[in-house]
Amino acid sequence: MFQPNMFENHHHHHLLDMSHRAPENNLLMLRDDDQDSKSGNDIMEAVSGDDQDPSQHANKKKRYHRHTQHQIQEMEAFFKECPHPDDKQRKELGRRLSLEPLQVKFWFQNKRTQMKAQHERFDNTQLRNENEKLQAENIRYKEALANATCPNCGGPAAIGEMSFDEQQLRMENARLREEIDRISGIAAKYVGKPMLSYPDASSQGPSRSLDLPMASFSPQQGIVGEMFGANDLLRSLAGGPTEAEKPIIIELAVTAMEELVRMAQVCEPLWVPTSNNSHEILSEDEYLRSFPRGIGPKLMGWKSEASRESMVVIMNHMTLVEILMDVNQWSNVFCGIVSRAMTLEVLSTGVAGNYNGALQVMTAEYQIPSPLVPTRENYFVRYCKQHGDGTWAVVDVSLDNMRSSSSSRCRRRPSGCFIQELPSGYSKVTWIEHVEVDNGVVHDIYKVLVNSGLAFGAKRWIATLDRQSERLASAMASNIPAGDIGVITSPEGRKSMLKLAERMVLSFCSGVGASTAHTWTTLSGSGGDDVRVMTRKSVDDPGRPSGIVLSAATSFWLPVHPKQVFNFLRDENSRSEWDILSNCGHVEEIAHIANGRDPGNCVSLLRVNSANSSQSNMLILQESSTDSTGSYVIYAPVDISAMNVALNGGDPDYVALLPSGFAILPDGPVHYEGGVLVGGTSGSLLTIAFQILVDSVPTSKLSLGSVATVNNLIKCTVERIKAAVTSNMSKAMGIS
Repeated sequence: MFQPNMFENHHHHHLLDMSHRAPENNLLMLRDDDQDSKSGNDIMEAVSGDDQDPSQHANKKKRYHRHTQHQIQEMEAFFKECPHPDDKQRKELGRRLSLEPLQVKFWFQNKRTQMKAQHERFDNTQLRNENEKLQAENIRYKEALANATCPNCGGPAAIGEMSFDEQQLRMENARLREEIDRISGIAAKYVGKPMLSYPDASSQGPSRSLDLPMASFSPQQGIVGEMFGANDLLRSLAGGPTEAEKPIIIELAVTAMEELVRMAQVCEPLWVPTSNNSHEILSEDEYLRSFPRGIGPKLMGWKSEASRESMVVIMNHMTLVEILMDVNQWSNVFCGIVSRAMTLEVLSTGVAGNYNGALQVMTAEYQIPSPLVPTRENYFVRYCKQHGDGTWAVVDVSLDNMRSSSSSRCRRRPSGCFIQELPSGYSKVTWIEHVEVDNGVVHDIYKVLVNSGLAFGAKRWIATLDRQSERLASAMASNIPAGDIGVITSPEGRKSMLKLAERMVLSFCSGVGASTAHTWTTLSGSGGDDVRVMTRKSVDDPGRPSGIVLSAATSFWLPVHPKQVFNFLRDENSRSEWDILSNCGHVEEIAHIANGRDPGNCVSLLRVNSANSSQSNMLILQESSTDSTGSYVIYAPVDISAMNVALNGGDPDYVALLPSGFAILPDGPVHYEGGVLVGGTSGSLLTIAFQILVDSVPTSKLSLGSVATVNNLIKCTVERIKAAVTSNMSKAMGIS
């Protein structure tokens, strides 16, 4: 757990972190209206008239009172919670510690003075260091200019012929200074706190190197950028914030950060464990007492969902921060939850070459993988702050109440994650999700799951993060692990296959939910097994076949545990029981890449050996993925020659994919202990989604034959799965 350093009083009204100089330091400068010059824990107090003897009074002497260690510890602890106790609090504290209220008052006055002096000394040191660095930088530039030579003739260079790199450095330095001054000025003008001057980026030294190469401020992308790179994202019609709204947003972000840190660190009475200790419940009464500021009271008829989960993940803390602060990487890493997202405006890029102090106004749409559950849309600010060496927090808070025209059925109270660096490239992450939502239009079969808070809660976010950190670690492997088998013979081929699988997963997740970007049409009936279809046009996309793509999806309930459904669907030996397109051919796994702890987490290349000798064999790329909150089995037929190119290290972006697959969710809350299910759901919510290329079809119309074909295909698959599952259940129970 994060411990405050000597320059920090950690409280939701008095948070000061001078050691890392985030922009919120500008906003939260400690004020003290009743300072005096007394210091420390040795309190010089006037003796009352009843206790004075004549000699003392005549000499106007005062005596010193040294507090006991216990008294000091108690007052130090109280000071962290409340630096300005009122008369009632001083009397109560004095009674408890056998001190006069006046003694308590003097101690708190002196403590505040002592802390202020420490901060002033620190500021002075920082300013002196900044001045020295600026002087040294000035000298360096002068020397560089004096010694500059023309690259063409070797003679003295004019100032205008300064090297491009040096010009870029000076421009970046000036830009960072302007950014810091701008946000500091806004804070000082509108929030009413003193303004500080931050050192420039060059004074902080180089930013910390990452354990994994990352796409961050440079245009070059490492493996993370390749795995979770840029997509065509949401282009919302909503503009960014107005100038009048920006100071309000800054203050709201600072308050939200204070709240998130306390929500991550405090236990009872704020978070109350359930009777079986399976999870924690937020006490709404205690929450309102602890955090009176924020986005206002809960709206009438809306439901509050609050959850907290912690986990150690195999990801460097700075890698995680950069993923969260890059909207493309964030939406791709959490593609099963985030259907669309975009950054509307960057209010601050941070300082010292990293995201410390970064502020972004964003929009996002959150989903679960089924067209039966409406998405949740938010307009929010995201704020990143470093709280100590290796300790960071990233918080979101809704701005929907700033838009009177907003029709959002969901708003986010301070939510996000608290990240702590651990050895060997690991991080401990505490995730907080706190939303208020109107769930009135959720389909009946999903109501238990959604109302439990599991569908969009902290457990799903952190389980997804853990799963993606495993996938990223697998992609970073420089050799071919012993668990990999089959036709993959080189690290380049392995990397190409993983990138291809990643693109397949992103494509599937972007087209299976109820995103407002989709227009689903229900084909028949009114039951839970209704088939919904939509069409999309694919033009000049090397990664997708050209033409009209028909997508179809349906969701239904199965009386079988999600793990059993997952194992059945991912197993190539049982594929012929449900896959109509395999034509009862023998399915063989010819390549296997393990990318997680669970044996079911893997990427496979399957070959379907046709039972009909006149038909050619077919290759299928498949990724199966599972965690404690859900599972996926996603696959796509691939061209044999294009796949051979990718396996030999060629560019996988030119392998055309039309992914289909399954999303498997529990039908309600589940409880695990040590990875073993100990209670909760007994059924599964299964979503099937197919994509089929329809040739020579006008964009305005779709032939009834094509619709009927895909409708029959998906319904037949549903019936086959239900029959196979029932048969397997009967065998397991010994029923003939």
